[in-house]
Amino acid sequence: MKQIERCIDYDALTMVWLASVRATHFFLSDSDIDFYRQRIPCCYMPEVELYAIRNGSGRWCAFIGLANARVEMLFVHPDEMGKGYGSKLLQFAIDNKGVTEVDVNEQNVQALKFYFKHGFAIIGRDDADSEGRPYPILHLVKEL
Repeated sequence: MKQIERCIDYDALTMVWLASVRATHFFLSDSDIDFYRQRIPCCYMPEVELYAIRNGSGRWCAFIGLANARVEMLFVHPDEMGKGYGSKLLQFAIDNKGVTEVDVNEQNVQALKFYFKHGFAIIGRDDADSEGRPYPILHLVKEL
């Protein structure tokens, strides 16, 4: 598996984000996806430390965004899901950046299973996301 690298290739990472969201966020409408897609490279990515992994073809295939001991974003291209990229990025964040928290869309069952597998537990819930949209958010913390 490739090494984790710092990455500021917002365009390439936005394409990974888009493919991942379309494959996992079935609860979002097309207009919601467009709304977030416009915000990802200009509003969200500049606010986090981004780390990414390239696939065997040398293309970015997964990334994680971190801020204040929190996972703010973790996305894997659907062609690369199940290959350990997400786990490697999360373990890097825990071991090297002291990450202990993450928020997850309640409807994203796949992400919840992923974080539960890595020792996270739900500690709270909000009825809307950070943009005020009606997508409940679960707050998770890493159990020690």
